[in-house]
Amino acid sequence: MKVTVDEDRCRGHGICLGACPEVFDLTDDGYAEVTMTDVPVEYEKAVREAEQGCPERAIVVE
Repeated sequence: MKVTVDEDRCRGHGICLGACPEVFDLTDDGYAEVTMTDVPVEYEKAVREAEQGCPERAIVVE
């Protein structure tokens, strides 16, 4: 699984960080960023939860 954050859509709600802090972090400006693009299997469920919980639909999972 690969994950990215659409920087144009992210508004910095931080729901992704709450769902999976191992994969997501916030920039100094308060917007989401991915700390690893190739997600290990043990974090896949949490990344899907972050994707579903993002109100801006800024998380892209492949």
